[in-house]
Amino acid sequence: MSAEENKALVTRFFEEFCNGRNLALADTLMTPDHVYQDPQIPNVRGPQAMAQTIAVFQDGVDGHWQVEEMEAAEGDRVVTRWTGTGTHNAEVMGIPPTGKPVRVSALSLHRIVGGKLAEHWCVWDTLGFLQQVGVVPSTAQEGGKAGAPQEEKQGASKASIPGS
Repeated sequence: MSAEENKALVTRFFEEFCNGRNLALADTLMTPDHVYQDPQIPNVRGPQAMAQTIAVFQDGVDGHWQVEEMEAAEGDRVVTRWTGTGTHNAEVMGIPPTGKPVRVSALSLHRIVGGKLAEHWCVWDTLGFLQQVGVVPSTAQEGGKAGAPQEEKQGASKASIPGS
């Protein structure tokens, strides 16, 4: 397939499968041995497992996948930078619904074989998601400065350095 055909396939994945909620396209878009590589969601193998994984986010955060940028990479790969948005209105990753809005950035790399998606590597801002739904405190919630030493956060004075 050409680079443009590969990009069109990945666009279809995001627009029709994810945003259009047409999970019946799984077998059409993906190879039977499709593998989703995500450190947060291990062992997603096959088109139906991918459909179930996407459904969790479609239902859990009323998810929308906004493609920000897409580039055809070497040969059979397409890289996509996207933003997921929605409202956390059902359980996701064991977290009960909070009703809070979420917005996370992500990068996806798709590998295409025979006109279908064979592999999908995804890295998304899981920490940001957890902070937005209130499971993990953000630096702003703690009242501190990101990267500040612990004693500075607590208001302790800095030790003087001889000769300074």
